[in-house]
Amino acid sequence: MKKFEEKTLNTNKIFEGKIINLQVDEVELPDGKIAKREIVKHPGAVAVIALTTENKIVMVEQYRKPLERSLLEIPAGKLEPGEKPELSVVRELEEETGYAAGKLEHLISFYTSPGFADELIHLYIATDLQKVEHPLSGDEDEFVELEEVTLEQAIKYVEEKRIYDAKTVYAVLYLQLKMGMN
Repeated sequence: MKKFEEKTLNTNKIFEGKIINLQVDEVELPDGKIAKREIVKHPGAVAVIALTTENKIVMVEQYRKPLERSLLEIPAGKLEPGEKPELSVVRELEEETGYAAGKLEHLISFYTSPGFADELIHLYIATDLQKVEHPLSGDEDEFVELEEVTLEQAIKYVEEKRIYDAKTVYAVLYLQLKMGMN
């Protein structure tokens, strides 16, 4: 038995969408009481820190409707059904930036919001970038603009809340630690 396990008694599927599904689980708590848990089911995602030969971070700016604003982010995207993260990251990097990686390394995987969602992001770092002559086209409803920034600029953008999402802040902190900056 897992510590503090909540046994699922009933699952009520509320919504099934293109990106997420929503369900409400009735659970038995460790003390025997009954509670409800609202859960977002997500297929998982990949994100990539793409570094140019000049050590600039390739980022995409895009509008995020839930926040009603644009953010500057590292390239990322959801896993397609049955798709392995190492294939998804290659596809997403090319679709969103037009680059292919000469070297690709998995850094870590992490849950984004474990209090209500099961989304797991697999974070990679891509180096030895080459422009793809005829890159894969991105999603038809996705509008992005590329920006290549130095680590110093990225840190400033975090402070200014231009970079404001967890995966990108995590990437900036990772690079800051890796490069020994304060």
